[in-house]
Amino acid sequence: MPETFVVVGGGHAGAQAVDSLRRENPAARIVLVAGEPALPYQRPPLSKKFLGGELELERLGIRPASFYESIHCEVVTGNPVAAIDRKARRLALADGATFGYDKVVLATGGRARPLPAPGADLPGVHLMRTVADVQEIRAQLAPGRRVAIVGAGYIGLECAATLCKLGMKVSVVETLDRVMSRVVAPEVSRFYEAEHRGHGVEILTGRRVSAFEGKDRVAAVACADGSRVPAELVIVGIGIEPDTKLAAAAGLACDDGIAVDEHCRSSDPEIYAVGDCCSFPSLRYGRRVRLESVDNAFEQAKTAAANACGRAVVHDKTPWFWSDQFDLKLQIVGLSQHYERIILRGDPATKSFSCCYLRDGELIALDAINHGKDFMAARKLIAERARLDPARAADDTVALRDAVA
Repeated sequence: MPETFVVVGGGHAGAQAVDSLRRENPAARIVLVAGEPALPYQRPPLSKKFLGGELELERLGIRPASFYESIHCEVVTGNPVAAIDRKARRLALADGATFGYDKVVLATGGRARPLPAPGADLPGVHLMRTVADVQEIRAQLAPGRRVAIVGAGYIGLECAATLCKLGMKVSVVETLDRVMSRVVAPEVSRFYEAEHRGHGVEILTGRRVSAFEGKDRVAAVACADGSRVPAELVIVGIGIEPDTKLAAAAGLACDDGIAVDEHCRSSDPEIYAVGDCCSFPSLRYGRRVRLESVDNAFEQAKTAAANACGRAVVHDKTPWFWSDQFDLKLQIVGLSQHYERIILRGDPATKSFSCCYLRDGELIALDAINHGKDFMAARKLIAERARLDPARAADDTVALRDAVA
């Protein structure tokens, strides 16, 4: 009998997993179970072109329905997996149906983190994670309307840029003292704050939301310092939580996500986990990490598929991320946590520059703002653990690859 592989999750990781499994094992039975009613779709455009109405629903799909038919993948949508019986190797769906498996790939992604404040259930207060979330928000957009966005990470700032271009009056409320503080240096934060303010976005940092005010609908965001931000629409974009509910209920080890090894294998050797839902040992950075990255989702899906089919592959890729805001393309390669020094390449006033992050002289990460050449060079240099000559690296007339010490 052919092996049965079940992929649980309808995002980038799930779509890539079924593709890679079919390439690895032409004879296997492959089943994709997506909890949402739709086939796997792209999430990055949700806060940008889809929110802004530039990209319609039919163009969000990662693959057309014909693709899944062509690789003989059975697809179940709108009927999520409710339980895993590891002893019997059976999955139970929400409607009570069950079927057996030989290997499972969990690609359950994450859930939008809610803000547990009074008034969070008022009409007009929205999370941002799914197509349905964005469709509800889009129905309430109108030029001149006041919008408050809670959270100044990628999602919050991308939404701010999109809604500003639509003529909305946008305020961004952030608990910490600068935007994107968890992923970029203060110099890069200051640049983005100035850019948003220059487009008319109100940036309010150092303000903790204490409540959402309103009677029949949200009217304002109240902050702990006593300030009040008027808003007819609120988007809460304070990150995601890895969706480990199914894995934890099945007794799988979890550690800031489903804990997997360098082969993407969980504590059950027949179950793998990939993408936003899992944490794994980064061989490059020497610690366990969890990455919310499309590229990481694709790469881990390929790794899990290979190992599930008996071909030993180690996941050891240099991570990268991106964010589009106004006319700015931010590309980040590597992980900058625990850096000791930064070097700026180029003048931020030109809207084309890079920020190098060094530890012990080694390039560990780089932010490229409208600077694709540095981004591409850094992907290779970081993987090679290259050390930079600070003086040459600071001279943007010197190619980054030529600044190696």
